[in-house]
Amino acid sequence: MVQDKTISSRIFDFVNYTLLLIIGLVTILPFLHVIAGSFTTVTELAQKQFVLFPTVWSLDAYKYIFSTNTVFKSLGVSVGVTFFGTLFSMLLTCLMAYGLSRRDLDGRNFIMFMVLFTMLFSGGMIPTFLVVKEMGLIDSYAALIVPSAINAFNLIIMRNFFQNLPEGLEESAKIDGAGDWGILVRIVIPLSMPAIATISLFYAVTYWNTYMQAILYLNDAAKWPVQVILRQIVILASGLAADTSGMEDIVRPPEQTVKMAVIVVATLPILCVYPFLQKHFAKGALLGSIKG
Repeated sequence: MVQDKTISSRIFDFVNYTLLLIIGLVTILPFLHVIAGSFTTVTELAQKQFVLFPTVWSLDAYKYIFSTNTVFKSLGVSVGVTFFGTLFSMLLTCLMAYGLSRRDLDGRNFIMFMVLFTMLFSGGMIPTFLVVKEMGLIDSYAALIVPSAINAFNLIIMRNFFQNLPEGLEESAKIDGAGDWGILVRIVIPLSMPAIATISLFYAVTYWNTYMQAILYLNDAAKWPVQVILRQIVILASGLAADTSGMEDIVRPPEQTVKMAVIVVATLPILCVYPFLQKHFAKGALLGSIKG
C-alpha cells in the first residue's frame, strides 16, 4: 500500500513538473522571441516566423530609438513619476488604510462603502479632465500622480493587512505611552513590509505604464513619459502620421524590429525591479486579501 502511494506520488510529481515546465516555456518563449527579434536583422525576421537566436546580430532598432536624446529625457520623466508617484500613493494609502482598520473609527463603514463605490462607478474621462483642469494641474507632472494617487483595490488590501495584525501589539504600545502616529510608524509599518512591497509594485507598474493620462494632461511634448514617446516612435516607424515634436532628427528604421525593441525598452526597467520585491509579493497579496 505504501509502495503504491509512493508510485502514485511520483507519477503526480512527474505530471505536475511536466505541466509546469510546459506552461513556463509557453510563457517565457514569447519574451525571448521579442528580445531576440529586437537584435536581429529585418531580412532574417521576415524569413523566420520565430527567432530565438539571431544569425546576425543587429543594433539598428536600438540605434534608431536612441538616435535622439528625447528617449533619454522621457525615461527620466518616467523614472521620476514612478518614484515620487509610488511614494506619494503609498503615503496616502497607508494613512487611509490605517485609519479604516481602526474599529473605533466613527463612520468607518460608510467610508468603506464610498471606496467600494468607486470600484464600480466613476465620473469618466471628461469630468476627471475638468477636475484636473480646475485644480491647475494641466501640463504638470502632478497631473500624472494626483488623480490616481489612491487605488481602491490596493487600499482594501492594505486595510485588511493592517486589520490582521495582532491587537495586543497596539494595546501594549498604548500602555507604553505610544500614540497613533508612534504605533503606525514604529509597529504597523515595519510589520507590514510584505504588503507595502506588494502594493508599491502595483503602484510602480501603474505609474510606469502611464500613457492616457499623459496624452490628456500634458501639452508639452518635452514632458511626455517614455510610453508616449515609444508609441510615437512606433507610429513614425510604421510610416503613419505622428506628432514628431522633438524627434525630427530620427532616421526611419526597420518597422518590425523597432516594435520589438520598443517592447524591451518599455518593459525591462520595471521588470528589473520585480526580483527585489518578489519574496514579499506572494505573502503580501495573500495576507492582505484575507478578510479581517
